[in-house]
Amino acid sequence: MDKMIDSPWVLRITSLALAILLFFSVRSEINSNERLTVNEQEDVIRDVPVEVYYDKDNVIVAGIPSVVDVRIKGPTQDVLKVKASRDFKVFMDLNRLLIGEHTVKLQYENISRKLDVELDPGTADIVIEERVTKEFKVEAEMNRQTIAEGYVLKGLTVEPANVFITGAKSAIDSISYVKATVAGDASKENFTQDADVRVLDKELNKLDVEVNPKTVNVAIEISEYSRDIPINLIQKGKVKADLQLDEIKAEQRFITVYGAKSIVDAITTIDVSVDVSKFIESKTYTVPVAKPEGVSKLGTEAIKVKVQISKAEQTE
Repeated sequence: MDKMIDSPWVLRITSLALAILLFFSVRSEINSNERLTVNEQEDVIRDVPVEVYYDKDNVIVAGIPSVVDVRIKGPTQDVLKVKASRDFKVFMDLNRLLIGEHTVKLQYENISRKLDVELDPGTADIVIEERVTKEFKVEAEMNRQTIAEGYVLKGLTVEPANVFITGAKSAIDSISYVKATVAGDASKENFTQDADVRVLDKELNKLDVEVNPKTVNVAIEISEYSRDIPINLIQKGKVKADLQLDEIKAEQRFITVYGAKSIVDAITTIDVSVDVSKFIESKTYTVPVAKPEGVSKLGTEAIKVKVQISKAEQTE
């Protein structure tokens, strides 16, 4: 027996048998792995909405991703089923977190445990702040260059005058302007227009807040450009020989002049010609006013002039 074991041929045959056995074992394992690889699949489900749970009545959360990409890997049948049905959900539960900054891991549910799941992003840096509501006055504005030539903006009236703004405390504290901008179009007459309310910080950046109501009604008052200009009485003619003019005075000091700004601003006085030769007694006379060239209209076409006349003294 010992001689048989010591025989070189026996050793050779045994080695060959072991080599053949090892070859078929490795081959079988490779085929098994190949079959496993063929039956696996990897895919990405994009733009999956994120559900968030927190106390929406009392706090506001910033930094929450609206959607995530979900990468799944595993048996082909399970991957295809999840992708087709999309009956899983991705969520963040913030109910136990306090006000402040947090890094929160996103979670998922209703996905087969046979699958490897990876969320992108997997975490979110969030800020939880107190929810605040405050009342603000709305300031209306309009580009004056949109008003027709010779007309001016007299006033803007907002209804309602105040709005309620809700947001994170830091956002509410940074509000510097609450504006409603009106668009004009060569306007000559009064009109009303609905305008969106914009909430801005001191650097005119729009703030992420809720406004109630979101729009307001703005009444725009437009009128022709005008200016009150002093009256200058210019006497013409002479009173009758037996009379003397003691005083002549206009009852009003100014006349409102309407027209293009460049023309109206160039006028320093309104000269009113008064023919004193027609005055025979002391009383108030009505004197017409000539409209200066380029002026569209005057506030009045005539003025009252108070005249004092007495008998001239006779000389020997």
